Amino acid sequence: MSDITLDINGILKQLPHRYPFLLVDRVLECHEGKSIRAIKNVTFNEPFFPGHFPGRPVMPGVIIIEALAQAAGILAFRTAKVFPDENTQFYFVGIDKARFRRPVEPGDQLILNATLQRQMRGIWKFETTAMVGDVEAAACELMVAPGSSS
Repeated sequence: MSDITLDINGILKQLPHRYPFLLVDRVLECHEGKSIRAIKNVTFNEPFFPGHFPGRPVMPGVIIIEALAQAAGILAFRTAKVFPDENTQFYFVGIDKARFRRPVEPGDQLILNATLQRQMRGIWKFETTAMVGDVEAAACELMVAPGSSS
C-alpha cells in the first residue's frame, strides 16, 4: 500500500475523462485499497452554470455524484494497479443512499472523499462524501465495475 498525491498531470494519467467532464483537480491523499481525498474547485465558468440556474448558479447534484465517482475511480485504478486505456476502464454501475445537504456554488471547493467498503465479484463499493469546508454537501454509496470497450 502506498500513500500518494496527484496533481492534474497525474490525474490525467489515472482517469480517461477530459474537459469539460474531468471533475477532479487534485488528489490530496490516496491510500491504495482504502481511501482517497481529492479536490474539485468549483468555478463560475463551469459549463453547467449558465443553465443551472440563471441568477443563482448551483452545481447539479448529478455532477457532484460524478465527481465522487471519478475520485473513487482513481482509487480503484490505483488499487488494481492498472491505468485506463481503450481496453481497461471502470464504469459507474450503481448508487444508493444519495443525499444532498447544501447547495454547491461557484467559489466553493469540494473535498471528495471515498472509502473502499468491499470488492465482490468485480463490483467495487465505496462510501463517499463531498464536503465544503466542514459541512457535508452530498453523500452516497456508489459502485463501479471494470469493463472493456472491446
